[in-house]
Amino acid sequence: MTSTVPALGTRTAEGSALQAVLLDMDGTLVDTEGFWWDVEVEVFASLGHTLDESWRHVVVGGPMTRSAGFLIEATGADIPLDELTVLLNDGFEDRIGRALPLMPGAGRLLAELYEYEIPTALVSASHRRIIDRVLTSLGAHHFSLTVAGDEVPRTKPHPDPYLAAAAGLGADPARCAVIEDTATGVAAAEAAGCQVVAVPSVAPIAPALRRTVVTSLEEVDLTFLHGLMTEMR
Repeated sequence: MTSTVPALGTRTAEGSALQAVLLDMDGTLVDTEGFWWDVEVEVFASLGHTLDESWRHVVVGGPMTRSAGFLIEATGADIPLDELTVLLNDGFEDRIGRALPLMPGAGRLLAELYEYEIPTALVSASHRRIIDRVLTSLGAHHFSLTVAGDEVPRTKPHPDPYLAAAAGLGADPARCAVIEDTATGVAAAEAAGCQVVAVPSVAPIAPALRRTVVTSLEEVDLTFLHGLMTEMR
């Protein structure tokens, strides 16, 4: 995909151009939403419980404490939340150590953002230990800032992670484009006042005001993202 990209910081009478791009990680840049579910299934099987496939839509995209807490309550498993969190993170870290496939278009988009020096942040509900492992594959140089789920008082679906990322980049949240794959992440970005591009991974997401839905990151480039800001005016 070829782009003709306005210079960063271009101003118009109606307002500023795109100031930053904030990206979710699991299911958006890396094809790992299935990894999390597989690990959850395995861990609970070891505890003597079978997970219902319908629960997958409940736990996707949320913070570890919410997802793990829901599964403990749903199954009645006799395990403390903090202990379960460790088991899930250990299992996931083992999975990504064996394979970490990128979502279609992710590598190209990150390279384009880097080439044009667009301030870019990785904003994930995953813990710092997981983000740092994934960054070895994504390339830490692609991101000016990363925000982990265990580094903010409230993670997604609250706006705190995206507000923190925008502030860290010195950007107006209204001039930030957020790319997310779950309803939980979309809710967080919209609560922060950002323009959202939804690329649904597990469950459908409907278009809405300030929300554009695409089927793949292969549809997204800088011309597309700048166009979102133009449409806001």
